[in-house]
Amino acid sequence: MKSLKSKLLLSAAAGLMLFWGSSCQNQTTSQSCDTFSELPDPTVDTLSDWSGVNEGLNVSFVSIDKRFPKSVNPELTAQEQESLIGWKGETVSAQVLLWTTEPVESVAVTLGEFKGDEGIFDAGQARFVRYVMTDEFAEGCGYRKPEDFKASLSPDMLDDLACMDLEANKVRPVWVTVDIPRDIKAGSYSSVLKINGNGLKEQELRLQLEVLNQELPKPSEWGFHLDQWQHPSAVARVDSLDVWSDAHFDALKPVMQLLADAGQKVITATLNKDPWNVQTFDPYEDMIIWYKNEDGSWEYDYTVFDRWVSFMMDLGVKKMINAYSIVPWNNELHYVDRSTNETVTVEADPGTPIFEEMWSPFLTDFSKHLDEKGWLSITNIAMDERDKASMDAAFELINRVAPELGVAFADNQKTYQRYPQSRDVSVSANDPFAPEDLADRRARGVNSTFYIYCGNGFPNQFTFSDPAESTYLGWYALAANFDGFLRWSFNSWVENPMLDSRFRTWPAGDTYTVYPGGRSSIRHERTREGIQDYEKAQIVLAKLKEKGDDARIDQFNQAIEKLSTPKRVDGWNAHLNAAKKMLNDLSRNL
Repeated sequence: MKSLKSKLLLSAAAGLMLFWGSSCQNQTTSQSCDTFSELPDPTVDTLSDWSGVNEGLNVSFVSIDKRFPKSVNPELTAQEQESLIGWKGETVSAQVLLWTTEPVESVAVTLGEFKGDEGIFDAGQARFVRYVMTDEFAEGCGYRKPEDFKASLSPDMLDDLACMDLEANKVRPVWVTVDIPRDIKAGSYSSVLKINGNGLKEQELRLQLEVLNQELPKPSEWGFHLDQWQHPSAVARVDSLDVWSDAHFDALKPVMQLLADAGQKVITATLNKDPWNVQTFDPYEDMIIWYKNEDGSWEYDYTVFDRWVSFMMDLGVKKMINAYSIVPWNNELHYVDRSTNETVTVEADPGTPIFEEMWSPFLTDFSKHLDEKGWLSITNIAMDERDKASMDAAFELINRVAPELGVAFADNQKTYQRYPQSRDVSVSANDPFAPEDLADRRARGVNSTFYIYCGNGFPNQFTFSDPAESTYLGWYALAANFDGFLRWSFNSWVENPMLDSRFRTWPAGDTYTVYPGGRSSIRHERTREGIQDYEKAQIVLAKLKEKGDDARIDQFNQAIEKLSTPKRVDGWNAHLNAAKKMLNDLSRNL
């Protein structure tokens, strides 16, 4: 293990330089193929037998449900055509695999226009999938030393390269995405994927697309409650920018646009010091600066908070602002003492005099500020998995000092049973609401979701998780009658997220699902797929109800019911694909 660790560290050091001088040029474009080197493959699968692979570049469509190890001969029969089905306004995906026994330079994969009897449109892209280092679930939560866990390379990141050099005896996935236009007519369309490279004869794959006569609403109009916590300061660190500078907000835009396009509903904000006591690689930088004046009065600078909220709203995220936390993980707060111009840190345990002394004036002022901005009705004081005594003290103070504020929390103590009016509650997928509690919350019109974390072996979104697990999340929400789901972090990046998804705590990939520079991932694309399915299913069930078609409603509900468990059961992926097929079949015949 020591020699492997040394190799990884050396490669990571080289990879941090990011660019290497391949200076390859695509035959059909002037864009450079320069990129960074991935970490070396540490698995014994590097000994895979490639002797029987056909000469030249091999290409094929493959399942989007499978990850293909980088150094393993895929041993598959080439599939030259793939068929996709979707609604107007829906995003659909396919996967292509490239593999070769000889190095091939400047490989480019381009998706042409879709042509059909009803028209022509150009709304697709093909992106090279990059490999990042991952580990294994093992015991789930807990501190980790890399040498204690099996490491492997996992294909996840969708890069923005125009072309790429392919290595000998390696595979390279390509992710194909089609954003079906809303104004296109229903019907059948086809496109051609062209694969070019230095010294290669051009190869073609054909992609068929059936556009159904149904339209998916815009992401901002989706009912699914998606809450993935944002981490702005991670973007500043990775891009070497001053936090909250104009350049920082420019860099935030492509990253957060991915989230908005998936239907995100919640803006993650902070109230004071890092609410999670720097559990992530990057601490959360302050959004609100607290000042204590010489006379003991308080003032609060909301400049960054206001800019951040407005920024996210401009991207289309407008339903809720969840501001963390009145009970941070270490109960510490800090403020600037104007008499000394120094930052003072205090411990304010819930229920103590200093807790009320510090939080009461803030909550009063914060409510007034939110009211002036027009945000009061959508803002929640948010908490994360705190103990009963802390939660009770927080609720008592909020209800007494600022009852107009909402409350949101991730709950592992069944706190929602004591405070059923809470506006936004998320429970662990492993410990869901009791049916009667969920029914009560629906009757109250409050939001009820589930969350996944390091303790969930399935379904989850680690970089080693099966790709379809990300889609399963949307179907599980549908089957178990949740309003949506929460994931604790969208972009809490590790030290070098482009190369290595492992972290000092928790299984690899737990801290983020997208990559720097607005790069998407297989996990993110499959998550959006499941959310789209949730929206489509709701629409289809409503239309069937209008028709009084109880037989097809029952048939569809039986398929959905098979996805109502947060446990890995035999055939779960087949059940998922069967439900997806039934959804499209029902859509076609409405």
